[in-house]
Amino acid sequence: MLKTTPRQTCFEFFWVNFDHSNLFRTSIFGFRISSISIRRTVQAFAALFFVVALTSCSSPPSRFYTLSASGATAKNSSDLSVAVGPVSIPAVIDRPEIVVSLGPNQVRLEEFNRWALPLQNNIARVIAENLMAQLGTPRVTVFPEITSADADYRAIIDVQRFDSMPGEAATLEALWIVRRMKDGKAERGRTTVRQSVTEKDYAALAAAHSQAIVRLSQEIADAVRALDRADKS
Repeated sequence: MLKTTPRQTCFEFFWVNFDHSNLFRTSIFGFRISSISIRRTVQAFAALFFVVALTSCSSPPSRFYTLSASGATAKNSSDLSVAVGPVSIPAVIDRPEIVVSLGPNQVRLEEFNRWALPLQNNIARVIAENLMAQLGTPRVTVFPEITSADADYRAIIDVQRFDSMPGEAATLEALWIVRRMKDGKAERGRTTVRQSVTEKDYAALAAAHSQAIVRLSQEIADAVRALDRADKS
């Protein structure tokens, strides 16, 4: 009987060691072994293809942005107390995704560029922080916090436009009313700001919106001062 070497395949072994009467059976058996190998190879390639496809189709990580206060401080301190809110915003932008304005009747939702917290709350908080700095008082709250009920003044803001155009501009338009709580006397105004954005990234866009809110906050602060002066005169 012939012996096989380690380099001989199982297919070669069966062909060499069986006579012609076993040729057909051996061929079939050898083919079955080959089929198993081919099937396993195909399965391995299929698994590899699945991993590659899954990797290539995975979503990019989301980026999150916030609005920020100006950080400027007033020259003089005061004991004025102001409650900010409620603040209302258009329904189209009341969502986590940054809404990009493409034209008068078209917008795009940025699935992977999002606000880190609800935009309505973020705007109210930033206005409150700006007023603390601009009026020189720590007594600024966001409605409906408990201490808001004792505030001397309340600022109600209705944001009508909050347009985002990366690389172009951030546009803010808001109606607001500042009311003196003890007698109901009020100052009303409309603030419209178009802040240019030179860079196309969304951090620059958020910064431009923040600057627009600084302008809105300043006009509200001026109204509070005007009401306070009239009350003391």
